[in-house]
Amino acid sequence: MTRIEELETRIRSLGSCIVAFSGGVDSSLVAALAARALGDRALAVTAVSPALATGELDGAREVAWAIGIRHETITTAELERAGYRANDRDRCYHCKSELYDVLARVAEEDDFPVVVSGANMDDLGDFRPGLAAAAEHGVRHPLVEVAMSKSDVREASRELAIPTWDKPASACLASRIPFGVTIKVEELSKIGRAERLLKDLGFRQCRVRVHEDVARIEVDVADVARLAEPGIREQAVEGLRSLGYRYVTLDLEGFRSGSMNPEPS
Repeated sequence: MTRIEELETRIRSLGSCIVAFSGGVDSSLVAALAARALGDRALAVTAVSPALATGELDGAREVAWAIGIRHETITTAELERAGYRANDRDRCYHCKSELYDVLARVAEEDDFPVVVSGANMDDLGDFRPGLAAAAEHGVRHPLVEVAMSKSDVREASRELAIPTWDKPASACLASRIPFGVTIKVEELSKIGRAERLLKDLGFRQCRVRVHEDVARIEVDVADVARLAEPGIREQAVEGLRSLGYRYVTLDLEGFRSGSMNPEPS
C-alpha cells in the first residue's frame, strides 16, 4: 500500500469528518483525500479573522473547488481572548483553542464525529503550542498518523495534481509580531497590506516582521538581491512607509519559518 493509499484508507475509516482547512499544502492534501474517500461526508471549514493573511480566503475557496470538497467558512474571535492578545509564548494555544471550540460546535450541529487537521511530522519537532489545544479537543492528525513529513506532503500533492503542492508556507499574521507585544487588529491589517504589496511585486514567499516602527522584510534567499534592486527597493520602501513604518529593512538571512519563535531552552 502506498503512503497516499494508507492516508486515504485512514480517512475513510473515520466515516465522516470536518477538515480544518487553511488552503495550505497540508490541509489541502487532507481535504482532497477526504473528498475522494468520503464524498459529501467530508466538509472543509476555513476560519476567518483579522489574523488571516490577505488573499488566503480566496485561495482556499479556489482550492476547495478544484479538489471537489464542500467548503464553508466560520468566524473566529481569538482577538477577544486575553491570552491571545497578550501574545505570550502560548499565543497559538489560545488561537487554536478558539478555532477548535468553533469547529466543535459546527461538528455537533452537523453531526460530524471528528475534526482533522493538516499537521504533519515536521510540526511535532517545531514550537507548536496549538497542538496542545488540538489534543484537548480530540482533533486527529492523519498526516502524522501515517508519518508524512512536509516534503512527503508536497510530493504526494504533486502526484495528485493538487494546485497547492508548491504553495509557499503561510501562517497567522500574528506570527510577525514579537512575543510580549500586544496584538491589535490595526497592526494585523498593516502587516497584511505590507505583505500583499510585496507579493504584488512578485515575491511569492515573504514575511514582514514588525519591531515597533521597523518593518523587517524576509524573502527567499534567492530573491534578496532582486528586492535590493533599484526600482523594486524604492517601491517596497515607499509602500511600507506609507503604511506607517518609519524604517524598512531587508533581512539578509532570507525567509525562515518561525524566525520569531522562542529559542530552544
